[in-house]
Amino acid sequence: MHNVSIRPEIVDRVMARRGRLHWFDSLDPKRTAIVVIDMQETFCAPGGPGEVAVSRAIVDPINRLTRRLRPMGVPVIWVLHANSQFNGKSDWEIFFNNVVSDDVRLRTIESLSPGRQKVWSGLEQGNDDITVFKTRYSAMISGSSNLEQLLRNLGIDTVLIAGTKTNVCCESTARDAMMLDFKVVMLSDCTAALSDDEHRAALETIIQQFGDVLTGDEAIEKLSAG
Repeated sequence: MHNVSIRPEIVDRVMARRGRLHWFDSLDPKRTAIVVIDMQETFCAPGGPGEVAVSRAIVDPINRLTRRLRPMGVPVIWVLHANSQFNGKSDWEIFFNNVVSDDVRLRTIESLSPGRQKVWSGLEQGNDDITVFKTRYSAMISGSSNLEQLLRNLGIDTVLIAGTKTNVCCESTARDAMMLDFKVVMLSDCTAALSDDEHRAALETIIQQFGDVLTGDEAIEKLSAG
């Protein structure tokens, strides 16, 4: 896991602005879901085209947390990324043609084909867990997935965000969730980025503007209080 914390100057800034660090005193387990993002082969496998090495270190923390959430009635939602090909073109050409080089592009397109996506080995899945597929960084942007509709149909107004990358798909989903009036909690010990600096920068952005930042244990405490 990333061995970082929110810097004192950011804590001071938040305290001066709103008088407390954390957004929520308690969380309602009946209105909360955990959304685990992109924990799949492309990003978790050694040598994968989008490898985030630290993602393998958050497998155990995610498992420990979901084991405690399921008995509380908190839905576990696995969000996996998948992009399709049509007549030789991807459904996300702007990404594949500009973000990755040609050799990486072909490997990434193949690795993200819809038919091969599954939750990364080692992660424990429950019988009632839900799997959602997205086509963009954010699972909450219009057209990317059905996550927003699913959450609303389940009566969920609070999302715990886990997975990878902290500063890309996790942060994008968290930002859009807050814009759609969901309460957001980024789980600092259940998210992973390519570097400590990127991970910390995402956490600091979230806690200032988009939601709370808690460890898995702290989230359980808030849910128990709720």
